[in-house]
Amino acid sequence: MAQPLQPTNEAGVLITFEGGEGAGKTTHIRFLAEALQGRGREVLCLREPGGTAIGEQVRAVLLSTNNDEMAPEAELLLYEAARAQLVGQVIAPALARGCVVLCDRFTDSTLAYQGAGRGLDESFIERASAFACQGLVPDRTVLLSTGGTATDGLMRATHRGAADRLEEAGLEFHMRVNDAFQRMAAAHPQRIRCVVSDKRKSVTARAVFRAVADLFPWMNEPDAFPEGFFERLDVSRGASLPKLGARAADFDQAGGR
Repeated sequence: MAQPLQPTNEAGVLITFEGGEGAGKTTHIRFLAEALQGRGREVLCLREPGGTAIGEQVRAVLLSTNNDEMAPEAELLLYEAARAQLVGQVIAPALARGCVVLCDRFTDSTLAYQGAGRGLDESFIERASAFACQGLVPDRTVLLSTGGTATDGLMRATHRGAADRLEEAGLEFHMRVNDAFQRMAAAHPQRIRCVVSDKRKSVTARAVFRAVADLFPWMNEPDAFPEGFFERLDVSRGASLPKLGARAADFDQAGGR
């Protein structure tokens, strides 16, 4: 039974989930959120671009296949605009009140997709992201990968519906994106923890929890999780997980960059 939310003196925590297409970020964000809520923490699940009324409108423009003439520079600035709105309106206030914020994509995706993928200047992207984030940096980033090729990831991402504009960018584009994520993980091992989602969901979930356990000491207690806690993911397909966050209906839709 979940503990009731109580006023907390604990610091807010920002955890971002990154990775190429089809890595299964949404399920594991929701599962982690459920566990944290069960320990009495306020949890907010968000996605980029999106999470605000303005951000969701920008998202629709960015991902629409009708906008295939969009210039890479315009694409980058739209992502940063949506991010600035999300940080200022939602993330910064949530962290200030001690909330745990779980965000599906953040600044690393911009470096991977618009930097490595589109070939834009990475130093400029870093400056633009720092401006949009008001200096905010994630406390931890979980980098999920399929363990397979970019083709495998795209097949996972699009098997339930049509591809969006970014998913249609081509195999070589997504190979560059995946390579960039791995380079970032190697460059920032303290912040970015890699998890391969090529086994049962329960196995991946355990790895995700290990990747953030130092931020939540109770996770290391012997009786932190009841028997079968992780294994139920293998049979529920995530359907029983709560829909969380300020814009839960948006968050639970099929995602995409």
